[in-house]
Formats: sequence, C-alpha cells, structure tokens
Amino acid sequence: MGDTIFEDYSIQSAAQNNTINLEVPLASLHRALRSAQSASSASIRLTKKDSKPLLSLTILTNTHAASSGRVGFESRSFSNAPGDLEGDNGASNEGAGAVDEYSYNFGGGMQRETTITQDIPVRVLSAVQVEGIHEPRCRDPDVHILLPSLLQLKSISERFTKLAISSIQKSNTGFQSWAGPRLEIAANMHGGLRVGIRTEGLRIESKWVGLSNPELDAANVEGGEEGIRQHPSTKMKAKEGEDAWAVVRVEGRDWGRVLGVGRLGGRVIACK
Repeated sequence: MGDTIFEDYSIQSAAQNNTINLEVPLASLHRALRSAQSASSASIRLTKKDSKPLLSLTILTNTHAASSGRVGFESRSFSNAPGDLEGDNGASNEGAGAVDEYSYNFGGGMQRETTITQDIPVRVLSAVQVEGIHEPRCRDPDVHILLPSLLQLKSISERFTKLAISSIQKSNTGFQSWAGPRLEIAANMHGGLRVGIRTEGLRIESKWVGLSNPELDAANVEGGEEGIRQHPSTKMKAKEGEDAWAVVRVEGRDWGRVLGVGRLGGRVIACK
C-alpha cells in the first residue's frame, strides 16, 4: 500500500511487522489533503505536540508572478490557530499550523514559495485494540444485486427524502418530529430494485428492472455447492410476486451518504 500512495516512505515501529495502527478523523484528513492538490510537493509524518499524536502534513507550493524588475528576496512567516487557515472553498481547515512564504525576484518575475503545515489529530492503536476491529458480522443476504448508476440513485433518493420531509406534519402536541424519513428499499433475485418512501401524506417509488444478480462462487461460500443450494438468495430466486422481494427501511440521509461512494469513481457497486 505504501508503494501505491507514497513515492518514498519510512516506518520505524517496535510493533510486530513494523506496523503503526492509527485512527484518523476522515473529515480533517480530507480537508488537509485537498489543500495539497496544487502543491509541487507534500510530505506527511507522525509526530507529537504536547504529548498528543499528530499527522503533520507539509505542503510546498511554487507560483510565478510578474514583478517590477527589482532583484531581491523577501520572506514572511505566520502561524494559524487550528481552524484559521482557509482553503480555496473558504472552509476552514481544522488543525492548520504554520505558514511560511518566501518570494524570490529575479528581474523577469517573482517566484513565490509557500510552505503550509497542517496538523491532524490521530489516535495510535495498540495491537490489542486492532484485534477488536473487524467487519460487521451479518447473516447471509436474501438478495444480492448490482445497483444502477449511483449518481441517478442518489439523486432520486435525495429527492424522495426532501419530499418526505416537507410532507411530515406536526404531531398533535405541536412539536415537530426531528426523526428523519425512512426510505423503503426492496430488491429481488430477478433483477428488480425499488426505492420509495411512505408517509401519512405521501407514497412514491421508483423501480428498476433488468439489473444483474451475480452468481455465487462456490469457492467463497461455506459448504461449497451445497452451501449455494441452501443459501437464502437461492431460495428467494424460486419465489415470485411480492414474496420474492426483500425489503429494508433506512434513514434517508444516511442512505444518501452511503451512495456518495460513487464519487470515488467505482464502476461496479454491489448491494446485498
């Protein structure tokens, strides 16, 4: 993984396999990495400040600007308290650190070098703590199906959620219910998918047909061929009508965030 992400890296750890396990706040890391999009170089290191572990991201940018022809050198340095440094979109970057700016003027123009350091708070996890982290244990799915375009699915789901929110009425006590509306998601083993919403004043759904239900691989199913024959999805494939549909209800805004994975560029997303 290091060879994929970094051009050069070094890890020194007393732990087994020279491993350092970190818990990183994704929002802070995302903001920091966005500020490095136009950088000429960037480096990241694990350090400490006031005995607290940090990922320190150092970003170097070079810009060229026209000048009056004066040959010289100037430098500026200032620091920002966490959250004071603003990115291109005007949003503050949590954990921003020092900013050093150097300008070189060689007649034809000015070369400006800016170094930005942003600190991201992290938590170092011990081997015992990591052993307790694992994927959720779920029963075998009743249905597995390849979803349609995630952008289209996300747009429709968000539209339904907004319609449901606008249709929710105040309770008899006069207080507004802050519980988000739940989307009803249904799928079958015949290529069908439904997304809809039901409230006291609204009932609407969209339906897709002709989607793909991938065949299970006996090598990845406990029990091999016999496990496939006894698998819940095999039994669902034999059903027809409404009995063939597996239905779940999810909070609309949470479902929208899940569908946001499509922005990462994945071409095939499976749902089960």
